[in-house]
Amino acid sequence: MQQVPEQAAGTGNRLAWLDVLRGWAALCVVFNHFGYFVPPSINSAVYRWIDPGEYGVFVFFIISGYIIPASLERRGNVRTFWVSRIFRLYPLYLLAVAIAVALWVIHVGSLRGEGSDPAASILSQLLMMSNVLGGKNLPNVVWSLSYEMIFYLLLTALFMSHLHRRSSSYALAFGIAAVALGGLLPQAYFTNTLSSARVVALVADLVVLTGLAVAVGLRGMPRLVGATLAALTGLTLLAFNGTWLPPWEALSILALMFTGTMLYRAEQGQYPRRNAAAITVFVLGLTAVAGMWHPSSHAEFIWNGSYALTVLAAGLTFAIGLAFRKRSWPRALTWLGLISYSLYLLHPMLIEVYRFLPWTSQHYSLWPQLLVDALFLIILIALCSLTYLFVERPMQDAGRRLARWFDARFGPDRIVSPSSVPCLPDTSHSPF
Repeated sequence: MQQVPEQAAGTGNRLAWLDVLRGWAALCVVFNHFGYFVPPSINSAVYRWIDPGEYGVFVFFIISGYIIPASLERRGNVRTFWVSRIFRLYPLYLLAVAIAVALWVIHVGSLRGEGSDPAASILSQLLMMSNVLGGKNLPNVVWSLSYEMIFYLLLTALFMSHLHRRSSSYALAFGIAAVALGGLLPQAYFTNTLSSARVVALVADLVVLTGLAVAVGLRGMPRLVGATLAALTGLTLLAFNGTWLPPWEALSILALMFTGTMLYRAEQGQYPRRNAAAITVFVLGLTAVAGMWHPSSHAEFIWNGSYALTVLAAGLTFAIGLAFRKRSWPRALTWLGLISYSLYLLHPMLIEVYRFLPWTSQHYSLWPQLLVDALFLIILIALCSLTYLFVERPMQDAGRRLARWFDARFGPDRIVSPSSVPCLPDTSHSPF
């Protein structure tokens, strides 16, 4: 399958709007974690209405739901899909973890408790599912990757069973489950009651990896069994073993992601647009209700109504981007989208370094503080541009070469025939 080159993203590209949304979402997450250095008047004005971090992550999840299933369906190839995901996500993820450890060694930042049990930490981080395997999320933003990976596992099983086109039903089902079951499901159940975090992570890793290996490497019914086993394991962990994220929010995330998939189908003419609009509003409403109804560790944020506004703002942001999808965008804005995965993963470490600089650790009056903040943003964008050019893009190219080699060596791994609709470029991280 022909891939649209990364260089094509920019002014006039039909998917430039997704890059703009990704860049904006990443900057919102950066703003959330950089809040200590932001002038209080600006910080309080934003948080009065929404949580910018959750807002940015929710936008990311809807984008992933929109583009990732389309990427899988365009290939019709599970093996190529997983090769691309591994080479898209893991290189920078491993670099981020290595930087976090290196900063800890020189006493800048912390390992968030992961150093107390290195074996358990490695097992929980292995599949980028630390937030459902008792890990501490190193760096702290990688919690979202747990739900990205579970979404990929579900997509693989649905695709192989030819049930992947019922996106609206899945969006509604997870939205309803968030309201009806989200407050009843336990949190960190397996880790806290059945065994140690190390054992839970080891068993989960083995089951998921075995299931994926069977799904990718074998033929016929066994591969569907393997994909289903991996997907059910991920879904069980999401529902019963989340760490700091409550079950209702985890289920809401899947509802938002499948809503993104439904909107893609509506945009491609595969689903009635009027129905898609109505279901989108309903799912956003369910998600908001789930957050305002069920108890949470961040109860103050939930009960002041900000959660509902955050969810609705994320949905509205995506709707605006979709409405303006055919317009041209400046290269500077689409570039932020291309480096958004680097922005998302690496900014916590740069903030840790920033805290140790004497001239940045103090508060100034409004305009001098804004200049200091702008300097941080310039440095962050410059560093992330380098990691994109020298880590992300080369590894994505390597993944495409490896996928072509597999096809040449073992033959195409077609589950269904590729769609005749032009392929979407594989530029989504997920989150991120």
